[in-house]
Amino acid sequence: MSKDLVYIKNKEVVTDSLTISEVFNKNHKDVLRDVRNLECSDDFSQRNFAPSNYEVRGKEYPVYYITQDGFSFLVMGYTGKKAAEFKEKYITEFRRMEKKLNEPRVLSEKEQLEASMKLTLEASKEISEVKEKVTSLEERFDNELTLNHGQATAVNHSVKRRVERLYNDGVMGPLETKRQMYSNIHSNLRRAFQAPTYREIKRQDFEEAVAWIEAWRPM
Repeated sequence: MSKDLVYIKNKEVVTDSLTISEVFNKNHKDVLRDVRNLECSDDFSQRNFAPSNYEVRGKEYPVYYITQDGFSFLVMGYTGKKAAEFKEKYITEFRRMEKKLNEPRVLSEKEQLEASMKLTLEASKEISEVKEKVTSLEERFDNELTLNHGQATAVNHSVKRRVERLYNDGVMGPLETKRQMYSNIHSNLRRAFQAPTYREIKRQDFEEAVAWIEAWRPM
C-alpha cells in the first residue's frame, strides 16, 4: 500500500482503509467493520468505497480505497484531540493532491521525446498524404490540360512541314491537291488523338503528336 496519507489511483485522489487504521491507531478489521456498517446509501458507498485486496507474504487481505467524501463520512465518529489532528492533515492532503491532479503535468524527457516523435510521425504522414493528393491532382491536371500556345504552334508548323515535304516529293497517295492533304492530315490527327481540333490535343500527348505527324503519309 502507499506510504502517503492520500494518493492518486485511477485518476482519482484516494486513501485506503489500511492507511486510516495506521494513522488513527485502530485495528484494520475495525476500520473495515466501520466501512461496512456505515448508514449511507448504496450509491454513495459504491462511489466512495471501492473494495479490493492487498497481498502480504502470498496471502490476500481485504482493503477499501476511499475518496475524500468517503473519508469524511467514515471518520466523523472518530473523536479526540489526536483524531482531530489527523483529520486536519488528511483534509490538507486531499486538497493538495486534488490540486496536483488538476495541474498540467510536466512531461519527462522520455515523454517529451515520445511526444515529439509522435508529432513528427503524424506530420510526416500528413505530408505524405498531401503529396499523394497533389500528385493525383497534377496527374489529373495533366490529363485534362490541352496544348499551350507554343505547343499548338509547333504542331501546326509540323503539319505544314510534313505536307510541304510530301507534296514536293510527289507523295500524295489518292489525294489530288495540297489542300486535300492538309484536310486529310488534320482529320487523321484529330481522330488519332480524339480531339475536336489539333489545339485540343492533350498537353501530355504533345511529343507523341509531333512524332505521329512526322510519320504521317496520305492513304
